[in-house]
Amino acid sequence: MVLYKKKQKNVTDDDPVEYGDFYTLTAMESETKLFISHHEGGRSTDDATELLNDLESKRSNTSPIPLFTSDDWDPFELGLLNVYGSLKQPPYCGIGRKPLPILVPPEDLKYAQVIKKVAKGQVVEELRRVVFGDADEILRLFGADSGGCINTSYIERINLTIRNSLARFIRKGMNYSKDALMHSRAIDFFQAWYNFVKPHKSLRLMVNCGNKKWLQRTPAVAQKLTDQIWTLKELLTFRVPVQ
Repeated sequence: MVLYKKKQKNVTDDDPVEYGDFYTLTAMESETKLFISHHEGGRSTDDATELLNDLESKRSNTSPIPLFTSDDWDPFELGLLNVYGSLKQPPYCGIGRKPLPILVPPEDLKYAQVIKKVAKGQVVEELRRVVFGDADEILRLFGADSGGCINTSYIERINLTIRNSLARFIRKGMNYSKDALMHSRAIDFFQAWYNFVKPHKSLRLMVNCGNKKWLQRTPAVAQKLTDQIWTLKELLTFRVPVQ
C-alpha cells in the first residue's frame, strides 16, 4: 500500500477560508495499481488518520494488514499508530510520576519510508528506512532477492496521471478548484475512471491468441472487482446499490 501527499497551491490571500493550500492524500495497492482511497485537507496527523481510516474501512476482516510505504512525512507514521496501534502502559520504575500510556504498533504492522535528499531541485540521494516491522521480512515481500527494493514509484506515477488528467491541479491556471466539495467529487470520478475504464499497460497479460497478443486489464480487473474493462457509458450509468 503506497501513500502520497499532493498539494493544490493557494490562489490569493483574499479568498474564502476553504481556499488556499490544499493537499490530496492518496492510497493505492501497488501490485494491481488499484486507487483505493483519497482525502482532501491539510498537512496534519488528523488528515493522515482520516485517509487511513477510510482505507481500513475497505479492508476485508479476513485479509492481513497491508504493507505500507510512503515518503518521509511524519503524519503517516502517527496516523498508522492512531488507526492500528493500541495503548500500552510503560513500566513504572518507582521514582516520580507514573508514565502515561503510549501507542504501540501491532506486531503485524509493516511500514517503510523512502527518504529523498534534494539539492538544487534534483534528487541526489535516496535512503530507505523500515519504521514498523521486521526489515528482512519487508525486503522479502518487496522481492529483494530478485532485485526489488522499497520504493514509491507507483504512487509517483499515479500522481503524474492525476495532474495530466485533472486541470484542477494545474497551478496558476484558471481551472483550479473553487469549491472543496466539488474538488473532492472530481477526484472521486477520476478514481472510478482510473480503476474501471483506463487499461494499465503494466497489468496486461500476454496471450498470443491469433491476432491478439495482449489481454488488456484495468486495476479493477486485476483486483477481480469486475471481469471486463468498462466503457465510460457503463461507468456513468452504473446504479450504485443502496447501502
